[in-house]
Amino acid sequence: MFYNKTRNEVVEDLESNEQYGLHANEIETIRGKCGYNELQEQKKQSLFIKFLLQFTDPLIIVLIVAAIVSIAVDPHEWIDSLIIVIVVIFNAVLGVVQENNAEKSLEALKKMSAPNSKVVRDGERLTIPSRELVVGDVVILEAGDFIPSDGRILESFNLKVDESALTGESLPVNKISDVIEQENVPLGDQKNMVFASTVVTYGRGKMIVTTVGMNNEVGKIATMLMSSEKETTPLQNKLAQISKVIGVMCLGICAVVFGLEWMSGLSILESFKTSVALAVAAIPEGLATVVTIVLAIGVTKMVKNNAIVRKLPAVETLGSASVVCSDKTGTLTQNKMTVVKTYTIDEGVQAFDGKGNEAVREMMKCFTLCSDAEIKFEGSEMKLLGDPTETALVEASFKMGDKKEDMHLRAKRSDEIAFDSTRKMMTVFFETEKGVVSLTKGAPDVIMSRCTNTPKDAVDSNETMANQALRVLAVAYRIWNEVPVLLDPNEVENNMTFIGLVGMIDPPRPEVKVAIEEAKQGGIRTIMITGDHVTTAKAIATDLGILLDGQKAITGTELGAMSEEELAKELENISVYARVAPEHKVRIVSAWQAKGHVVAMTGDGVNDSPALKKADIGCAMGITGTDVSKGAADMILTDDNFATIIHAVREGRGIYNNIKKDVQFLLSSNIGEVLTIFTASILSVLGYNLGVPLLPVHLLWVNLITDTLPAFALGLEPVDKNIMKEKPRPKNESFFAHGLGWTIAWQGVMVGSLTLIAYIIGNNITHEIGMTMAFMTLSLSQLFHAFNIKSSHSIFHKTIFNNKYLWGALAVGMILQIAVMYVPGLNTIFSLEPLSLELSMTALGLALCPIVIVEIVKLFKNHIFKK
Repeated sequence: MFYNKTRNEVVEDLESNEQYGLHANEIETIRGKCGYNELQEQKKQSLFIKFLLQFTDPLIIVLIVAAIVSIAVDPHEWIDSLIIVIVVIFNAVLGVVQENNAEKSLEALKKMSAPNSKVVRDGERLTIPSRELVVGDVVILEAGDFIPSDGRILESFNLKVDESALTGESLPVNKISDVIEQENVPLGDQKNMVFASTVVTYGRGKMIVTTVGMNNEVGKIATMLMSSEKETTPLQNKLAQISKVIGVMCLGICAVVFGLEWMSGLSILESFKTSVALAVAAIPEGLATVVTIVLAIGVTKMVKNNAIVRKLPAVETLGSASVVCSDKTGTLTQNKMTVVKTYTIDEGVQAFDGKGNEAVREMMKCFTLCSDAEIKFEGSEMKLLGDPTETALVEASFKMGDKKEDMHLRAKRSDEIAFDSTRKMMTVFFETEKGVVSLTKGAPDVIMSRCTNTPKDAVDSNETMANQALRVLAVAYRIWNEVPVLLDPNEVENNMTFIGLVGMIDPPRPEVKVAIEEAKQGGIRTIMITGDHVTTAKAIATDLGILLDGQKAITGTELGAMSEEELAKELENISVYARVAPEHKVRIVSAWQAKGHVVAMTGDGVNDSPALKKADIGCAMGITGTDVSKGAADMILTDDNFATIIHAVREGRGIYNNIKKDVQFLLSSNIGEVLTIFTASILSVLGYNLGVPLLPVHLLWVNLITDTLPAFALGLEPVDKNIMKEKPRPKNESFFAHGLGWTIAWQGVMVGSLTLIAYIIGNNITHEIGMTMAFMTLSLSQLFHAFNIKSSHSIFHKTIFNNKYLWGALAVGMILQIAVMYVPGLNTIFSLEPLSLELSMTALGLALCPIVIVEIVKLFKNHIFKK
C-alpha cells in the first residue's frame, strides 16, 4: 500500500523524480503498461435492438399472438388487431424512451474528471489533458483543482481536500505527506493519499500519480457499475406471473373448446375459429396499457411531490420497500456544518440559537476574525465561501447581526501564522485601537494547554461536547505592543488568554425524524450507511431514532472482518455502518436482499452509486447529488428530502393496490366471458343446442372498451389514508395472495352465470335477442362491478364519490353501450337486435346483481374479520 511507504520509497518504486518528474521519452512506454487515465465504457445497444428487446416481455408476446390470431380468424375484423398492435408499439416506444435516458453513470463519472492537470516533466511545469497522465507523473495541486487521478502526497502546505463525493465525510480532509504506519486503513483515513474526482478546497501541494483510469478508486466504482446486473422489479415479476397464467389458460381453452365444438357437430374450421376467438377474448388486451398508464400517472403525481422516477416499475418497487439504506451526509443531514453549542467562562455551556448574550457574541466575533471564510450575496441568495468549519463560524456571527466586513473596519488584519495539522492551530494578528491583538483558534486541548486562565469546567465541557459527536474548537487571544518580527509559533501561541469554545455538527434535517417514525409505523427499517466517523454517525442516528437500545453501530473495518454467515446472523441488530467503502454498501444491500427484503438505497455521492444500482430501487439526491449517483438511481429526489421517500412509498403502495384492482377487474371479466361460451359449448354437447352466446367482436368490444374505461378509473383510485399503517409485502409474495385468485375466480363465475342466464332468456325468443341480452348484461355488469372492486368497504361507504373518473367511466360506458345496441347501422355491425323495454330491464336487473352479491359477501367477510 502506498500510504504505508515513505515519499522517497513511493517515488523510487514508481521510477520517477520528485523534482524533475518523468522524462518525456518514458511517457509512451509507461502508458503502454497502464493505459490512458480515463474510464472505460460498456458497449451500448443500438436504438433498434432496444426496441426489439421490448417485445420479450411475456405479456407483450401474448398480445402479439392475440393480434395475429384475431386477424387470422377473421381478416374483416382488422380494426381489432390494429388496436392491439398500437397498444404493443406504444408500450415498446415508451420503454425505449425510458431506457435511452438511463445508464448514464459512466458518462457522468467522466465529466467529473479534471480536464487538465499541472504536471512536472523534465523539470518543467506543463499543463496537459488529464487523460494523458501516467503512473509516476508529479502533479501540482492548488485550491479549486479537481484531483485528476489517485496519488500519494509528496508535499502539503495546509492542503485540504473535499472527499465527500467519494467517502461521504462532511468535512474536508487535512492532507499530510508523512507515512501512515497502520495497515488496512479505510479510504477516509488515508490522509497521505488523494483520489480522483475529489476537490482541493484549501492550501497547495504536490502528488505523484500511483494509479490511473479504471485502477483508480472511481474506476473501481465504474467497474462495479458495469458488472452489476439490475434485477427485475417485483412488479415486473408479478406481471410475468399473470402472463404465464393467461398463456396456459389460453392454450387449455383452445384445446377444450375446439373439442367440444367439434363434438357438437360443427365442422373442424368452424370449431377452430370459435376456440381461437375465445382464446383471444380470454386475453385482457387492455391490461398492459392500463398498467403502463397507471404507473405513468403515478410518476406525474410524484414529480409534483419532488420525486422524478426514471423507470416506471420503480414506483411500485418503492411501495413494497421494507428496508431503506440511507447515506447520512446530505441525505439525513443538511451537509452543512452548524454551530449548535457554545461555552464561555461566565455562562458555561449553552445551546446556540442565533441569539446569545454579549459574551457569546464577542467570542463569535473572535472566531470569525480568525478565519478565512466569507459570506457573499448574489441578489437575495447568500453564499458561504471557504472551509465548512470556518463558514459555520462566520454564519453564526452573521445570525447575531455581526458582519465580518464591519469587524475589519475596527480591526485591521496585519499578519498570520497559517494552520497546519501538526500544531492544530492558526493565528491572525490585528491592529486595533487598543493595540496589536493576536487571535488563535484550533484544537481545544492544544489551545487550553497554552493559556494562563483555563478553568477546569472548560476542559470538562470540551469533553462533554466531543462525546456528543460535536466538532469542538477553542479560541484565545494575546495582546502585543507590536507584531513580532519573527513569527515563531512556539513563541506566539503561548501565554494566551482563553475565551471560549464552540461545538459544531452537520445537523439532521428537521423533517427527517418524523419521516423515519412514519416509516417505522409502516414496517420499514431505516439503516444508516455513512463514510463519516462512527461517533458522529451514532449521535445522529440516535437523535433521529434510527439507532435504538440494543442495536449496534459498526465500522467498515469491522464489517470487512465479518464472514457472510456472521453478517447474516448480526444483520437485524446493526442499524449504523460508519467509515464504509463503496463495496461495503453493496454488501449491506445484498445481505438485506438475501433475507427477502425489498431494499431502497438513498445517496448523493460517487461512493453511493454501486449500491444505488444494486438496490431494488436507488434514490439519488437531486440538489447535492452527483451526476454519477443520479445516473445509477431509479428515482431522483429533487428536494433532497428524506421525507419525500415516505411520500413515494405511500404513492407506490397505492399504485400497487390499484393495479391489483385492475387485474381483479379485468380477469374476472375475462373468466366470465370464457365461462359463458365454455358452458354453452358443454350444454351443446349434452344436446341443448344453444349456439354461440357472444361473437368475437362482442368479446373484443368488452375487453377494449367497457372493461378498459373502468380499469383506467380504478387505476386513479385515491390512496387509502391508512395505507402507511400496513406492513410491506414480502418480496416473494404471490400477486394472487390473500385470496385474490379465489376472489377473481368466483367473481368470474358470477359474471359468466349472469351473462349465460340473460342469453338463455333471450335465446328462447330468437338467437339475436339472446346475444343482445348476453352482450348487454356482460358489458353493464362490468361497469357496475367496478364499484364493488374500488374498495373493501361497502359500495354505500362515504368513499363512493371520491373517484370522479369512475363515475365518468360509468357514464361514457353506458352511452357507448346504448349507441352500439340501438343506433341503426352500428347494431348491424355487432349483429344486435334492439330490445323491448321489458327485456332491457331484465338485462339491466341481471347486470346489477353483482352489486347485491358482492355486498352480501363483503358484509359476511367484514363480520368475520371483526370477530
